[in-house]
Amino acid sequence: MEKVSFNNKNSVFFNALRKKVNDYFQANQIKPTGNYKLYFKSTTLLASAVALYLILVFFTPTAWVSVLLSALLGFNMAAIGFNIMHDGAHGSFSERKWVNELMGYSLNMIGGSVYLWKFKHNFNHHSFTNIDGMDDDIDIKPWIRVSSTQEKYWFHRFQYIYWVFLYGWTYLLWIYWQDFQKYFTGKVGETKFRKMDTKEHLIFWITKIGYVAVFVALPIYRLGIVDAMIGYFVIAFVCGFVSAVVFQLAHVVEHTTFPMPDEETSKINVEWAIHQIQTTANFATRNKIVSWFTGGLNFQVEHHLFPKISHIHYPKINELVRETCQQFGIEYLEYPSVLSALRSHVMYLKQVGVA
Repeated sequence: MEKVSFNNKNSVFFNALRKKVNDYFQANQIKPTGNYKLYFKSTTLLASAVALYLILVFFTPTAWVSVLLSALLGFNMAAIGFNIMHDGAHGSFSERKWVNELMGYSLNMIGGSVYLWKFKHNFNHHSFTNIDGMDDDIDIKPWIRVSSTQEKYWFHRFQYIYWVFLYGWTYLLWIYWQDFQKYFTGKVGETKFRKMDTKEHLIFWITKIGYVAVFVALPIYRLGIVDAMIGYFVIAFVCGFVSAVVFQLAHVVEHTTFPMPDEETSKINVEWAIHQIQTTANFATRNKIVSWFTGGLNFQVEHHLFPKISHIHYPKINELVRETCQQFGIEYLEYPSVLSALRSHVMYLKQVGVA
């Protein structure tokens, strides 16, 4: 597909919204990056991950306790991705570039590659949200069909059932297959990314090998292959399932759109900011526990409009976005709870699986 563009000639809506947001930060004399709340949360998440790992590998609790702690570590790793890596990779964790880069590399610590993720997420997903062929995040083919433009197979009629099992394996698929596929092809989907320099090549291989050594080899050495692999698969399944669900609830629900550009001009007929609102949904924004755990990814609309602003500011930005959408007559999609968003996700999978 040719590069897609948007009708940004007169971005009246986004100009008005951006002014309100800038005025808010200036009037309150606060910075759009993270503050002590984010730093304390990040320290807590990293320390708890290390503690859980040490207990599981070196102190070996009873079987049922080990399974429980493995599941908690899976949740913890997902939270590290949501809160620390995500803000760091978007450059919103800190004013200091080196701090953002360091926080971004927390993804490498849990098996991924922040270099590849930045291109896949920051460029492809954020620029071309829900556009089939451009947004790699909705490319779950052939297992899951999320758009009417994607090829349909007979088994898609059951995807609203088997998604539960499938989402749990996305983490392993990501770190052991998709990262290497992107690395060796030099492409995310059909889009080429900037070539890695020597430093990034070294970081990729050192952290991949280090991850396997820490999360697979050492536990097998300490605990034996059966116990170690059971624990590892529990961690991986929980981390993958939670991560997939959070991102799917933001874009693959009943009332988000999956627009395609004009075949002749390769242009979407609305401005970029409106496209983001039409393809994105919030959920459970009044639930402080959900907001804390997901790193504000339940405020996905605000994140897509202002990815350089740390998630700790999203509750206030949410008010400004809603106000501006109402002013311009733009529909704003939000589900009141995780359960209602999840229900909508399942219903959408059922609908698109047979349509």
